[in-house]
Amino acid sequence: MTASGHEENAAAIKLTNPVNHMEETRRPPLHLRLPKAGLHAGAVVLALWLFVIALQQIKVGAGGLRPVLDGVSADGIAGHFGFGWFGSYVVMSGSPVAAVAMSLFAGGATTDLETFAMINGTRMGASLIVLVVGFVSYVTGRRNPDGLYIGVVALLTAITLWAPAMPIGLLILDQGWLDGVHIDSPGVLTSFVGTISDPVVDPLNDTLPQLAMFVSGVVALMLAFTVFDRSLPSLESPGPRFESLSRSLQKPHAMFAFGTLVTLLTMSVSLSVTILVPLALKGYVRRDRVIPYVMGANIATWVDTLLAALLLDSPEAFTIVLTEMLAGGLVSLTVLFLFFQPYSKLILGIAHKASSSRQNLAVFIGGLFVIPVFFLVL
Repeated sequence: MTASGHEENAAAIKLTNPVNHMEETRRPPLHLRLPKAGLHAGAVVLALWLFVIALQQIKVGAGGLRPVLDGVSADGIAGHFGFGWFGSYVVMSGSPVAAVAMSLFAGGATTDLETFAMINGTRMGASLIVLVVGFVSYVTGRRNPDGLYIGVVALLTAITLWAPAMPIGLLILDQGWLDGVHIDSPGVLTSFVGTISDPVVDPLNDTLPQLAMFVSGVVALMLAFTVFDRSLPSLESPGPRFESLSRSLQKPHAMFAFGTLVTLLTMSVSLSVTILVPLALKGYVRRDRVIPYVMGANIATWVDTLLAALLLDSPEAFTIVLTEMLAGGLVSLTVLFLFFQPYSKLILGIAHKASSSRQNLAVFIGGLFVIPVFFLVL
């Protein structure tokens, strides 16, 4: 075959398979990808180290937050529920507030029922970031209201599923049905945590007041989650493979599994649910399929809270998180398998009404903030 024949065949291959050719030309060479992968791995290690340090700081300084909780009327089950809900608004994520709740319990500042209520509240407000992203897309984009609609759906799904999960979980804890089901932190893990945290935490504890210790721990915790999120691939503009996968998973059960998987990989329901906005705006995810995705995401997000319980060497804290997962999973799976059609119709109808006008949206957002404040001062 002549050289021109080879060139024609190569050109034909490129023309018949343009997608693969584009992916090859876009992919950086290996010698450029390896250093970037090393930076990502280093960022993950740094995030985990900060996570461990932050948990121990919050645990040691937990007593200093008690006067603050009393000052904002975060008393009893209702107050801690509102505190967790509103706190997830403030940090735009539920996981850091849930980790704080675990540390407060391990430090003796809250009871098991108060801790359960607080981490349950974090589920109610964790999806606010989706509404914020949708609003930004609306203002800076093509004035497409679909992003706002997706945010409303995500919030309504979380609130309507985790509200009934709360009394179920409180009953389980109060009756002690899972008291015998707990996992002690392995001795190796406990020793490792002490080795990497004591040189930092002990000097700080000797220098700072308890409240300052707590606050510095919260700052370190937020930094840990920020570093971890930055170390992950950008999900704000999903790649063609991710979009193709989401397009093929349009059945409710498949989208439930998809939301669970993505959240397990990102360890953040705020991050995993946020990708719904660009996917929905591009038409890769149908509106009614947002609901099962959010269901799965809100169950899988407890993995990092379970890890926090293990790092804090608190078997009772582990039982609290396990109870939350079982109660939320029971409600979500019951809805998914038995009542999905009427439930999704109800959620989508409310979301359409709430996002149909500026006035309705303002009333809806106002209610989102008034309700947790009501529980705080109750």
